[in-house]
Formats: sequence, structure tokens, C-alpha cells
Amino acid sequence: MKKKPDYKITSQVACIILAGGKGTRLSPLTLERCKPAVNFGGRYRLIDVPISNSLNSRMNHIFVISQYFSSSLNEHIKNTFPLDHFQGGSLNLLCPEERPDGKIWYEGTADAVRKNLEAFEKLPIEYFLILSGDQLYNMDLELMVQQAFEADADLTIASLPVGQNEASRYGLLNVNSKGSITDFVEKPSDTNTLKNFEVPETFLEQYDLRTSNPPSYLASMGIYVFKKRTLIDLLKTNPGNDFGKDLIPYQLKRGKSLAFIYQGYWEDIGTIKSYYEANLSLTTNDLGLDLYNEVLPIYAHNHYLPGARLTDTQIINTIICDGTIIDAKEIRNSIIGVRSIIKRNTTISDSLLLGNTSYNSTLDPTIEYTIGENCQIHKAIIDQNVIIGDNVKLVNRDNLETYDSKEITIRNGIIVIKKGSKIPNGFVL
Repeated sequence: MKKKPDYKITSQVACIILAGGKGTRLSPLTLERCKPAVNFGGRYRLIDVPISNSLNSRMNHIFVISQYFSSSLNEHIKNTFPLDHFQGGSLNLLCPEERPDGKIWYEGTADAVRKNLEAFEKLPIEYFLILSGDQLYNMDLELMVQQAFEADADLTIASLPVGQNEASRYGLLNVNSKGSITDFVEKPSDTNTLKNFEVPETFLEQYDLRTSNPPSYLASMGIYVFKKRTLIDLLKTNPGNDFGKDLIPYQLKRGKSLAFIYQGYWEDIGTIKSYYEANLSLTTNDLGLDLYNEVLPIYAHNHYLPGARLTDTQIINTIICDGTIIDAKEIRNSIIGVRSIIKRNTTISDSLLLGNTSYNSTLDPTIEYTIGENCQIHKAIIDQNVIIGDNVKLVNRDNLETYDSKEITIRNGIIVIKKGSKIPNGFVL
């Protein structure tokens, strides 16, 4: 296929961002919000990443399909991404609704798109770009669509090299020397199947690919480019509810499918541990999401807050966000979210504070969301609007892997203080 002189491939693409994840493995952060709405990096939400990547790639026609706690997610999107500030375009929010035949409910990623086909079929476009609402990456998606266009591929799957210790978490691809996909398996666990999907050394050399834990495999990133007619036909002929488990294996037998090789940072946020590690990697910007990339920036909601105010506090490898008031003794290897207030002689290390939606309770203005005096907090995630009293120690002194109470959870040794909790003076964990 040849381009016309005035042809812009990005104008022929609609982005569909799947943001319906309940995120049970990310609980308790998802008790009152959906997974894509979870705070990240002190001032972002996870959903900001795919929307920003779409806009950075000059794709301005975006659909976000949400399901759980959709109202708060949709409100954030509308307040953060007024598309008249981003070169025109449209941002459409789709969620389950009451219809004459009853209320629809999405049964999986593919089903969510299928149940909104009425909105997609009439679009004057040539391609659909399917993205996840809870992945982290800086990626020029136009390159992927361009490859799909030039090869006249029905389906293109973004993929990246992974090592043996990660392979069973993903859908794996077998590809030939031209990048065409010859086989696919979803999250294999047996050694014989894994052996069949090892990437040959010649392919690694051709694309200059390396992993830290060989042998290497090509993992699907859950990012797909479909021809419009291909996707619509696929959704109508295959009743499967999930792209990875059902539709992708079926489509690979029907039409031309390519792998798009990506070698940058990418993380699928699935657990408290992966969420915690992805956040703290920002404090050194070492092998993590690049939030200081002016070419492919991640856009955030403008909170219209003053700069951070610090008093006699030692700060080491830490991100301090807008509107914070800090009188702590030391903060190390941590992220301090917007409107956080930390009082005198407190030390915080290897921790993530999600910040606050306001400085005071809206129900009782005398209640201030603060971390008190003389506290020690280590390897913890403090959700929004939490009150921590004086002389509190959150250090997991018994090295617990799991723990559950009304206000506190421990997962993988990481302490999580639930949203809106109040921890009394002198509490020790």
C-alpha cells in the first residue's frame, strides 16, 4: 500500500483504551476506585499514561471503556484532558448502560469492545489501536501503526523481549525472520511449551535484543493494531470475551499478523509489589517510566497548588509534589504526593504517599490529613486522606508477608494504609 502525498496515517486511527479493570490483586488501593484510576508517581493516575501516549503519537480520537467506579475515573479524564488543548480531536467515555434489553455488563476485554460496536462501526477510519488502561511506558505508537500500514497487516501485536523468569506471565509469540507471527500461546507454564517459544539467537542479533535472564521470549504487551474491518468481523464471528485468550489465537489463523518489537521500559501493573516497585523506580529514574521526557511527556491533572514547603528536612532520592508542607527529619527513597503534610522529627524511607484530595476533611474542617510528629515509616504505601498520629511506627517489625485489619494491609512485606484511615498515637506495627 502506498501513501497519498497528503495522507496522514494517524488521522485514520481510533484508540480504544480498556479501563474496566477491577484490580482485585491491587487491593486495598482498588476498594474505592478502579485500577486505571489508582494514583501513580505522586500526581498522576495510571490512565494518564495510555491517554498521553496516544496524544503524543498524534492520535486524537480516543475512546475509554470503563466499568468499575467509572464516574470518578471519567471525571478525572474530563478534567485532565480537555482535547481542545491537545490539537483538537475527541475523547469519548463509554461505560455500561441501561438498554431496552437490560443493563449491559462487560465480560472481558473483547466483550467490552463488542458491546460498543455501534459507536465504532460508523467511524470513518482504517485502524483501531487497542490499549490497556493500567500499563506504564513512553512509546511512539505511530511507528507501530505505520508498520501495520506499510505491511498491510490485519493485526499487529506490540511485543518485547522477556527472560525465562517472566515468560509464564505473558502471552508469547513465535515470529519468523520477517516479523510475521507464526504461533501464540497465552501464559504457558509447562517447560515443553516454553521451549518451543524460545527466541532464536539469530533473531536476537537481527533486532539487537537481549534479556537479563536467558533464554529469551517475545511477550505480547496487550497493545494491538487491527484493521477496522478485521476487528469488527472478528468480534462478530468469534464469541470469545478476551483478546489474549480467545480472539488473538483465532485471528492468527485467519490473516496476516505481525509483531512490532519494542525495547523500552514497559510495566503491566498487576500487584501491590509491582505497583510499589514501579513507583519507587521513579525516585532515581533508573529503568523506570521517564516522567522527564519532553518528547513523549505524561500529562497530569493541574491541581493549581503552591510549591512544596520544606523546613530543615534532609531529602535523599525523593520526589516531592505540589502543595506539600514538610517539617520532617529525613525522607529517603520515597514519593510524597500532593498536599501531604508531614510533621516534626518524622522519618520516612522507601515509601509512597499518595497525597490528599484536600488539606482538611470536607465534613469537619478541623480535621487535618497529616503524618504526625516523631513517626517512623518504612516500606509503606499511604493512601489518600489518611491521619497518622504522633509517635507511630510503621516498620513491619515482625517481617510479616501478609496482614489484614480494618485500616492496614500487608502484601509482600509492604505496608498499605487504606484510604481515609486514622492511625492513633503510639501505634506500632
